[in-house]
Amino acid sequence: YLTGFGNEFASEDPRCPGALPEGQNNPQVCPYGLYAEQLSGSAFTCPRQTNKRSWLYRILPSVCHKPFAPMEQGYLTHNWDEVEPEPNQLRWKPFIVPKSSEKKVDFVMGLHTLCGAGDVRSHNGIAVHIYACNISMTDKCFYNADGDFLIVPQLGKLLITTEFGKMMVEPNEICVIQQGMCFKVDVFGETRGYILEVFGAHFELPDLGPIGANGLANPRDFLVPVACYEDYKAPSGYTVVNKYQGKLFVAQQGFSPFNVVAWHGNYTPYKYNLKNFMVINCVAFDHADPSIFTVVTAKSTRPGVAIADFVIFPPRWGVANHTFRPPYYHRNCMSEFMGLIKGHYEAKEQGFQPGGGSLHSIMTPHGPDADCFEKASTADLQPERVADGTMAFMFESSFSMAVTKWGLETCNRLDKNYQNCWEPLKSHFNPNWKSSAK
Repeated sequence: YLTGFGNEFASEDPRCPGALPEGQNNPQVCPYGLYAEQLSGSAFTCPRQTNKRSWLYRILPSVCHKPFAPMEQGYLTHNWDEVEPEPNQLRWKPFIVPKSSEKKVDFVMGLHTLCGAGDVRSHNGIAVHIYACNISMTDKCFYNADGDFLIVPQLGKLLITTEFGKMMVEPNEICVIQQGMCFKVDVFGETRGYILEVFGAHFELPDLGPIGANGLANPRDFLVPVACYEDYKAPSGYTVVNKYQGKLFVAQQGFSPFNVVAWHGNYTPYKYNLKNFMVINCVAFDHADPSIFTVVTAKSTRPGVAIADFVIFPPRWGVANHTFRPPYYHRNCMSEFMGLIKGHYEAKEQGFQPGGGSLHSIMTPHGPDADCFEKASTADLQPERVADGTMAFMFESSFSMAVTKWGLETCNRLDKNYQNCWEPLKSHFNPNWKSSAK
């Protein structure tokens, strides 16, 4: 892998040394008889610091495919008006992974849209998808013309082949496949995870402000694949699936799209291991806002307001004095979708399970369950490890997300008893209370 976030990278397959042109991007004749093709992730006229593009040197250009035709959507959708709005706190049991003995499902077939908001045509919005699959993609690739995929594996590792090279992505890692990049997914059994799709912005590292130059997700820990080409002609044709304006389309071509011998640029796929996150936490009193756990963010045009933040709750020390240490009760102007990769989430040790999720919509109250509140209110406040063996995460968005019919009904994983976790909360109000402080 190459290391760094948003760097200018260059890579060529060692089987073809000198495949990158020298001194220019688009020579009259490329080395090895390759085709030069630019992949733009931003408008040509974007400021230099936000301009995203890479040059790919490939055996045949991407344009060599048959016309696209509509294909079966399955449960992938951007129709946010399927059902009436649902403001209640929602929690899902672990999403079901189909058994390969019953039905063979690859990554594309296994995409299920859970919730989202906004419009793909105006490139302003997000979607949360669940993937559940059991076989690898064979002579088939996928690219998203609508936006970026941030993929969070929960069960099973993914071998992701891209035009830029290969990435092995395991649970407790994430990867980002940016808009327009072709990829295919190989799996090694039953596989499940979460996807945050953003259309209209790319993910970037959050500003650190008073934290200083270092901390949270450090740029050096992001990994970018190296060039590794396939010169392969598919006997029965190679299938290219394109998600365009929220719909799936399919085209055929005779060769592998992963035929890039060399490339250079700053618009790439990348992965990150969550164990490398440098946690910032409260060391005196009170509970810091969860924004201190932001890994990457997709900014909106409003300063300080994100289309989407990817936030994690990693293992750490809790040392705050005179403080209720679990997450506080909250009503938020942002939507909060939470997932669990492994372990038990501290504020709800029962019911919230790996491979499931929860959605707390804009201004809907949420917070620790009754057991957590009682336990934390009487705990001896010694330094303690928090979330060891656990990794929960949150997709937080300024968009008010609608839940799909699949999420509310078809998946049959909605926990109808979620609200019960707060029912035992009781009043501790004492009008005759006197401070014990001296």
